[in-house]
Amino acid sequence: MGKAKKIKVSKGETKEQKIGLAEQIELEKAVKVKNRQKVRHRADDEEEYVAPSLTKKILSQARQQQLEIEDEIGPSDDSKRARKPVKFSSGLSDEDQSSGDEEPVEDVYYYENIEIDEDDERALQMFMSKDPAPTRTLADIIMEKLTEKKTEIDTQFSDAGVIQMQDLDPRVKAMYEGVRDVLAKYRSGKLPKAFKIVPTLRNWEQILYITDPPKWSAAAMYQATRIFASNLKEKMAQRFYNLVLLPRIRDDLAEYKRLNFHLYQALRKALFKPAGFMKGLLLPLLESGTCTLREAVIVGSVIAKNSIPILHSSAAILKIAEMDYTGANSIFLRIFLDKKYALPYRVVDGVVFHFLRFERDRRELPVLWHQAFLTFVQRYKSDISSEQKEALLGLLRKQSHHSITPEIRRELQYAKCRDAEITEPKPEPMDIKDT
Repeated sequence: MGKAKKIKVSKGETKEQKIGLAEQIELEKAVKVKNRQKVRHRADDEEEYVAPSLTKKILSQARQQQLEIEDEIGPSDDSKRARKPVKFSSGLSDEDQSSGDEEPVEDVYYYENIEIDEDDERALQMFMSKDPAPTRTLADIIMEKLTEKKTEIDTQFSDAGVIQMQDLDPRVKAMYEGVRDVLAKYRSGKLPKAFKIVPTLRNWEQILYITDPPKWSAAAMYQATRIFASNLKEKMAQRFYNLVLLPRIRDDLAEYKRLNFHLYQALRKALFKPAGFMKGLLLPLLESGTCTLREAVIVGSVIAKNSIPILHSSAAILKIAEMDYTGANSIFLRIFLDKKYALPYRVVDGVVFHFLRFERDRRELPVLWHQAFLTFVQRYKSDISSEQKEALLGLLRKQSHHSITPEIRRELQYAKCRDAEITEPKPEPMDIKDT
């Protein structure tokens, strides 16, 4: 055995141990742990936060100053076109805001302040249905079902007092009445777990009726749309859109003349189920015959800014082209045609027949109709047949607009139809010379 090596125990100290050669080799292979501590120097002055009460006073003063400036100078041109209000927030969590003595203030802000031309709106009202069908809500559906069930039981049993309708458990009803109160005041944060399981229930419509959807806040409607669009099937999502979301959108627009930002986001989330969106929201809106210009512009912006599968868009175009005409139909047709789908010939033919129906219409058609006609010709002039081309040129003699019709005629005259023969130049014979 040789002299034992000195092993470092700590910084500045050594200790001599008598160990065997095999143990020395194992120690050299192992990783040595150093008792090193990293000292991080933090700033002495930590960041200070403003008290919640002072923050509310600052924000209120900022709002007042902004309103005074706008009253003196007036809004700019950009704000007139599309003004997006700013949401002031205190930067505090929900618990901090609710811990104060004062009631929390709702931050209401809107997607866009869209200015609607009164002349265009009057022109659309001329084509609206004179006897619109009454809009059915979730409450109407539930009351009909309860009446049908009670009638069925009364007819099966002569003594109606023997068997009565089975109502919900009082504890379940009380629980969802508490959920109703939460959704009416909901702003942000987590939703009650009892509400998240509603889409999985067989009687989800009855449970939803207890929560009173017309009184939900806009933020709660957005969260509910997310949950139902993700967990329901196409047909069930279609019913939710038709019975809950669509009436809320129309009521909000009718009352405030603009759409709350949360409701606009709910429309975007509803596109997660495109078939349910088309059948439960878009087509019922147009079939009602009372779709206003404002509703068509806002719902159309959702369709224009988001991707939709061609199958669902083609079915929607064909359905819109076949239904009774209202001014809103032209808006949605133009939006779908501007997405530049490779539409099947059947859909193209349906749009052509849609425009040809107005050849004998003596009414003065709105500008929106001519704009949709121009968009169709620009996008799909090569997909129409020669006979359809001649028919559309004849239509321009009956329905014309001083600035749009010449452009439509020019597009049609220089269009290459789908049934036109393509003549390719024959190759010239080559002279083969003996080499």
